Amino acid sequence: MEKLKVHVKYKSWILVGVFVLLIFLDLLFKYLEEKFAWQCVIIPGWVEIRYGFRNAGCAFSFLNENPQIGQPLLITVTFILFAALAFIFIVMKEKYVITKTAIAIIAAGAVGNLVDRLWFFEVRDWFGLNMFGTGLVYCNFADFFIVIGAILVVIDILFLEEWSVWPLTKKAKAGAKLREEKEQAEKEAKEAKEAAASGNSQPAGTDNALNSTQAQAGPGTGASVPPAECEDPFAESKAPDKDAKGTEGPDES
Repeated sequence: MEKLKVHVKYKSWILVGVFVLLIFLDLLFKYLEEKFAWQCVIIPGWVEIRYGFRNAGCAFSFLNENPQIGQPLLITVTFILFAALAFIFIVMKEKYVITKTAIAIIAAGAVGNLVDRLWFFEVRDWFGLNMFGTGLVYCNFADFFIVIGAILVVIDILFLEEWSVWPLTKKAKAGAKLREEKEQAEKEAKEAKEAAASGNSQPAGTDNALNSTQAQAGPGTGASVPPAECEDPFAESKAPDKDAKGTEGPDES
């Protein structure tokens, strides 16, 4: 596993600036909504701006009826989420700029609503949106930041980065190919290591050739090649001389 390192360079510092700016915009619009008591219908029944909507829970008014439980729980979860996002942002390489951008946007939304929970013990909502045709749901810029950041992360993971499930861009396809080659090389190295550890690292076919040679040599010889016949250098001199014998005269004795 690659050792985790800090990767915070100029791109990351730009995103930190975006993070701060988004928090400022969210809190500014919440302040203006309260100061001027906005009342504006943009698309009747679908989009409007209304002053005075407060949410003691979270998305879709979850835990709104039990703020004594909901608020401490949500504050704690937000702190944990922010710490996790900050850690990922710091150790993630600069080349993953889309994911780091998404993290900065999500973190800005989380902090924007966290300020409201700590200061007012509720979240100031002012933007009404009919998303599913069932009525207006009120939210704020911080909620939009969280949703937009989450969508960016999903798109990046599915299509854009080298770890993409379905790589579409040239960068994603090249990264996927490189990852496959690396995994194949690691697999082959692992198999070779296991083969060497089990004593099977000699070339295939060696055992069969050795057994065949021993079978030809005969049992019990212990030799892999049958011994060659040795000629006696004195065999010719020891053999009886037939020609000499055939011409031998009678025994004079």
